[in-house]
Amino acid sequence: MSLMTVTRTQQTTATGGTAAAATATGNGAAGVGPEAGAATLTMAKAINLGLRAALAADPRVLLMGEDIGTLGGVFRVTDGLQQEFGADRVVDTPLAESGIVGTAIGLAMRGYRPVCEIQFDGFVFPAFDQITTQLAKMHHRTRGAISLPVVIRIPYGGGIGAVEHHSESPEVLFAHTAGLRIVTPASPADAFTMIQEAIASPDPVIFFEPKSRYWEKGEVDLGRPYATPTGALDRARVVRRGTDATIVAYGPTVHTALRAADAAAEEGRSLEVVDLRAISPLDTDTVADSVRRTGRCVVVHEAPVAFGTGGEIAARITEACFYHLQAPVLRVGGYATPYPVARLEHEYLPSVDRVLDAVDRAVGF
Repeated sequence: MSLMTVTRTQQTTATGGTAAAATATGNGAAGVGPEAGAATLTMAKAINLGLRAALAADPRVLLMGEDIGTLGGVFRVTDGLQQEFGADRVVDTPLAESGIVGTAIGLAMRGYRPVCEIQFDGFVFPAFDQITTQLAKMHHRTRGAISLPVVIRIPYGGGIGAVEHHSESPEVLFAHTAGLRIVTPASPADAFTMIQEAIASPDPVIFFEPKSRYWEKGEVDLGRPYATPTGALDRARVVRRGTDATIVAYGPTVHTALRAADAAAEEGRSLEVVDLRAISPLDTDTVADSVRRTGRCVVVHEAPVAFGTGGEIAARITEACFYHLQAPVLRVGGYATPYPVARLEHEYLPSVDRVLDAVDRAVGF
């Protein structure tokens, strides 16, 4: 059976009827089955269960990507899903990212909710044209007549000792394009709910998954219904309270920021940590509220500092908090070079020491 001829009835049949039953509950988390309740999970497993819940809740949802079926993906995020939901809903695609996204756009126009996996961050660029000129613009081009609820999952960032083209941080390239939501979880709990919120969203979502955090564990409430698509997906969150400076981070650097706050506390300094969660649209209000309390702001991300997300945040915070700032907004991130070879990536990535050095500079003004 070809992908383009799968009917909704066939999709439901492929799951053994569980999709229709889960839809009837009205709870996007209903499909998690016997695991429902609190559990300690890796981020990879949390995303897996979030995808499983979405597949069970809505027969229009299907997954597409290279080696995501039998293999379960390079990082095993989709492990077991093809066996449970069938090859018509968890589709192993050819090695052609432009074809994956182009097919997803066509499926979305026919009423499906495709979730694409890009195997590694550096592989997304063959699909850049499809994403930025078609996926992002179709709703506007048709004056709202067509919506494209497509999710593109991208493992991104460094820290795993990978070879060239496997450790990029291209989020700002997509954030610059109007019409896309750009989100990234920093914890298993957020990963579980945010992937479901992304799939439920009527807008195209680029879902950046910090690959260096795939194996870190955290508490996940599998029984909690996820928020509405216009709810928590776009909202930043204060994950640690402090008084002396605000550290703004997202994805893989939230963990780094929290470690820096722990180290600073041992020296008697109190740092507040804000997890952006969404890069576009940017929740300036939550960040500004924090900076008004602390008077200082340091932005941390793995992508190069030059023309990066930190520059946009710095500009917005300077405008919103000008009379509250006691120091310029500072940035800590990657350098303006291609991503280095594995043995040098620890020099490239933001570290606790680099974050604390920026805090010292901010406090010293």
